[in-house]
Amino acid sequence: MKPKYKRVLIKVSGEAMAGEQKHGINEEMTAQTAKMLKEVAEAGVQVAVVVGGGNFWRGRSSEKMNRASADYIGMMATIMNALALQEALEAEGVSTVVQTSIHMPQVAEGYNRRRALFHLEKGRIVIFGGGTGSPFFSTDTTASLRAAEVEAEVILMAKNIDAVYSDDPNKNPDAVRYTHLTHDDVLEKDLKVMDATAAAMCRDNNIAIHVFGLAEENGIMRAICGEEIGTIVE
Repeated sequence: MKPKYKRVLIKVSGEAMAGEQKHGINEEMTAQTAKMLKEVAEAGVQVAVVVGGGNFWRGRSSEKMNRASADYIGMMATIMNALALQEALEAEGVSTVVQTSIHMPQVAEGYNRRRALFHLEKGRIVIFGGGTGSPFFSTDTTASLRAAEVEAEVILMAKNIDAVYSDDPNKNPDAVRYTHLTHDDVLEKDLKVMDATAAAMCRDNNIAIHVFGLAEENGIMRAICGEEIGTIVE
């Protein structure tokens, strides 16, 4: 099948890199993620990636720590994941660049939109670490912001659930499964696709969101080729 998109942003959760161990970096899962990203790049699609940090730190669950401090720790977690994913991609022979919103020149490029576009056009995978660089914003918002900045056509979100539902299907057997939604549906129905700030940014910049199950066989490539797996928001 021919890819539907020329440039995509893929949101990789920290949990996806942790695998069954639920914490830290599972080398096998990280290598598996790298192989999927390599397949997409080899199909001629320009690939940007935003990584989460939930396998190391979830600052919002901390009641005693100042929220800003907790969020900065979370940003460091995403950078660790970005570097690990870069290593896995380069082991597969894929040219990869990490850009971080918090500048640390010893380990990665500082975020620069023009440089990111240059790398994408050269066929390199660009991984964005460090969130937005500011507290109080999620990595969902980072994904929306970076997708808008690099003019990605779609955000692909591989989750531990196979689609968007009206409620948690693990708790509510009557939860409705959606195959197609609009951005306004997501906001008005308060569906947990991504946070409201991120969803509104995608709507305002005409960026589609494709949510599908992490366990879907060849899920990323199937989504990129336009197969209607999971839920499409547009």
